[in-house]
Amino acid sequence: MSSTSEKLSLIADELQAIANLGQHFSKDEHDLGRYSKIRSLSARILSIVEERSPDEILQQLENNTDHLSPLMGAEAAVFKDDQLLLMKRHDNGLWAIPGGLVDVGETLADAAERELLEETKICGHATKLLGIFDSRIWKTKKNVHLYHAIFLVDSDHPIPVSTAEATEVGFFSADQLPPLSPGHHQRVPLVFQLYRGEKPIPFFDQSAEISHSHH
Repeated sequence: MSSTSEKLSLIADELQAIANLGQHFSKDEHDLGRYSKIRSLSARILSIVEERSPDEILQQLENNTDHLSPLMGAEAAVFKDDQLLLMKRHDNGLWAIPGGLVDVGETLADAAERELLEETKICGHATKLLGIFDSRIWKTKKNVHLYHAIFLVDSDHPIPVSTAEATEVGFFSADQLPPLSPGHHQRVPLVFQLYRGEKPIPFFDQSAEISHSHH
């Protein structure tokens, strides 16, 4: 997906969230109509990006009216001998920190530990929050806005195993990183700095303007 398409998708996602929030709280009939129009505009933008029917996309948006806030992801940073565990993703063939979306009913730490186990068969315990990263600032190629919470996870036996989601697994030093997945290509170098105590933890984005000036 091109950078222009990514930007348009994120704009459409933001419009959809505004429409959902407005229709959730508004009682005014005219305002409800306006929010419905905003949702239709979101569908029209996505129809251009995805080359699909606006009506088909609108139906999907109308079935997802609970989408009011950004999604949440959790990732597990496992270190051994100053090397970071990375997995080769099955979907794009690039490497990433183990992680995924948080399920309803689990804590962020629970999600990081679960994703680590599912993707690499390593059983670990989250000990520190290294940082929370905004997908829009850290160039994650997703058409929705989400936050990544990265935890330092300790394991007594950090011996990774390849799985359906991780076609290869391994530990890498900061100066010998493999081709990294979008978003991870910017976050991984900072994760090493956070782990080594070179920057204070937990990291968080001050604002879009401030963070862009640092990257």
